[in-house]
Amino acid sequence: MTEPVTRTSDAVAARRPGPALCVFSALSALSVLPVFCVLSVLSVLCALSVLCALSVPVEAQSLARRLDARMDAPPFDRLLWGVAVVDDQGRTLYGRNERRLFAPASSAKLVVSAVAAALLPPDWTVRTSVYPHGPVVDGVVRGDLILYGRGDPTFDRRCYGVDTTGDGVCNADPFTRLRQLAQALHARGVREVHGDLVGDGSYFEPLLVHPSWEMFDLNWWYAAPVSGLGFNDNSLDFRWGPGATVGSPAAITMTPDLGDIVFENRTVTVPPGGRSDIGDRFYRMPGTLFIWAEGTVARDRLPRTESFALPDPNLFTARAFRQVLAEVGIAVTGTTRSTTDSMLYQPTRAVAPLAEVTSRPLRDWVFPVLNTSQNWFAEMLLKQLGRQFGAGGSWEAGLAVERRFLIDSVGIDSTHFALVDGSGLSAANRMSPLAFTRLLRFMRGHPRFEVFAAALPQSGKPGSLLHRFLGTSLSGSVRAKTGSIDGVNTLAGYIDGPEGKGLTFSIEANNQALPARTILAGIDSLVVEMGRRGR
Repeated sequence: MTEPVTRTSDAVAARRPGPALCVFSALSALSVLPVFCVLSVLSVLCALSVLCALSVPVEAQSLARRLDARMDAPPFDRLLWGVAVVDDQGRTLYGRNERRLFAPASSAKLVVSAVAAALLPPDWTVRTSVYPHGPVVDGVVRGDLILYGRGDPTFDRRCYGVDTTGDGVCNADPFTRLRQLAQALHARGVREVHGDLVGDGSYFEPLLVHPSWEMFDLNWWYAAPVSGLGFNDNSLDFRWGPGATVGSPAAITMTPDLGDIVFENRTVTVPPGGRSDIGDRFYRMPGTLFIWAEGTVARDRLPRTESFALPDPNLFTARAFRQVLAEVGIAVTGTTRSTTDSMLYQPTRAVAPLAEVTSRPLRDWVFPVLNTSQNWFAEMLLKQLGRQFGAGGSWEAGLAVERRFLIDSVGIDSTHFALVDGSGLSAANRMSPLAFTRLLRFMRGHPRFEVFAAALPQSGKPGSLLHRFLGTSLSGSVRAKTGSIDGVNTLAGYIDGPEGKGLTFSIEANNQALPARTILAGIDSLVVEMGRRGR
């Protein structure tokens, strides 16, 4: 392992005598000088002190004082800060624990997004295919019908750009491409399937849920299972609001409703101003599709939507496909099931598919990972990196690709990071502020930087920075990735400056228990101070 060559505040301070050292050296000399030399030595002492102070740029001194003052003041003095700021030449302007490892939360998404943007062409796509496991005779598939996914996360309802008015920017219906597959089968004369409908997710490993994710998280969209097939972010969307009267159940609807979920509404509507806690009280009985909601909602509360993860993404996608097959008039006589066994239908995949659809391009995959911090997309992308450049479509293989890229391509010391997933959801992830700034500066100079930069949230624009830095000198000038898990808040990115002379920064706040509004305001105040230096 080689230490990256960098000018950090630590290294510079270690090599350069400070004013205190100059004073100490001069005072030591006084003890051995004749009395008549004292006045001369005092003159030298003053000169040395001034020269030593001038050896540190005045602007950098001012920035350090301002940043330290903010982090050392209550209530921010009780948490652990890691900060690195570098200028457009790569010179470190400020560092605080910049070489130490911190939990990065969703700032870790910068890594998987950067690696994907650098290694895969912006227009790169994957295919989802339908194969017959048996002959097709007179419009009848005599055997199972296999829906085979290759890790496409874009069977969804979302927009893939800040400007949502452009043609093709948004997916309005997660069923769209499934319908295209069904219509293609119908156009080929297929009318019946005398067998099962199988959702095959074996393009990726059988492990669907990361072992380091917390149990509570597994019910929610941000910890949705990761496999070769995916539909609607592998989640159900529950929209909930107050019932018609106080004392009635909350009004709860579910989409997409494929008829396989047993849902029980155990909620109550309470008077205006009362407690509304249903959002955190959706539950699923392990191993089943029995879901229920508990809690109360105030009569004056506006409706909200919660996305609830489902345990088997391959089965979920296959059931959605079965629904659209019925819509176009194709009957399936068998059951709907799933597999992650890569050998089960391997010979079947060796023949031409009956129908195929193509994913959205890679540039669109990166956008939700960074702009709205979509965890499932990040994990799908990580496994895709393992499949394309490593040993297979697994977390382990994807992380190995990331590791080689960070060490070999970016030049980051291997002791500056220890990542275990792609999204940053795991509390076991670690990355130093210095590693983030190195990665960000590397990407700024990369030929495919625009794919990466276009996905970054920008202050005051749609995305995770929409409501941050408003009314400050940096409104519209910060492009950065946020991060938040229990006890952790982070921000890493760029502060735009005139003629491209901006700053690159990373802020990681760990071991904190402050209210979200307070810690975010504290982090933003640090960035504003940095911007005062860089503008």
